[in-house]
Amino acid sequence: MQMHRRIMIAALALAPLVVSAQQPQAGADYTVLKPEQPVDTPGKIEVIEFFWYGCIHCYNLESLLEAWEAKLPGDALLRRIPAVFNDRWAHDAAIFYAFEALGLLEKLHRPFFDAIHRNRLRTDNPQALAEWLQKNGLDPAKIEGAMKSFGVQSKVRRSSQLTKAYRIDGTPALAVHGRYTVSAEQGRTHERMLATADHLIGLTRRSLAARK
Repeated sequence: MQMHRRIMIAALALAPLVVSAQQPQAGADYTVLKPEQPVDTPGKIEVIEFFWYGCIHCYNLESLLEAWEAKLPGDALLRRIPAVFNDRWAHDAAIFYAFEALGLLEKLHRPFFDAIHRNRLRTDNPQALAEWLQKNGLDPAKIEGAMKSFGVQSKVRRSSQLTKAYRIDGTPALAVHGRYTVSAEQGRTHERMLATADHLIGLTRRSLAARK
């Protein structure tokens, strides 16, 4: 039920809503994180998407997110972090980080998403997962080995820590430079989530400039 709730609250991201001309407001449209979280990319405004491969709303956001990422200003970047709430989500996070460790993430991230939501691939079914990997020219044993590796498991544990530190309770969710989060519930639509992130990037840019 807990996982079901986390996915269902993201359904609000699909609700029809005209994006208001009014600037996003703290509390209603985004959350100010206290304490702030450290970022991994000094010199850049860091935006994180917390997602789960099994989340249909994350999947529906993906094409918009890809287009949005391509238009990010030079001082900002997007990082995808698989949210981890339980062992099931940790399993899919390990797949994500295994792809990354093997240099396959750019090639496989979207096709893997497609397989799950278009072809009903069950990632927790070892045989089905192995067959999909083989169809894509991959050695299932190599992927499994990467998933169990110390480096990948360390990243999965870190994802779990970040999910808690950012107080993420559902996916998709965005975080801007360790200072702000935007939940699907706050965003109401995918487009509005990204517009709010744009606003928060601007706030962060001005704040960082003022410190110089």
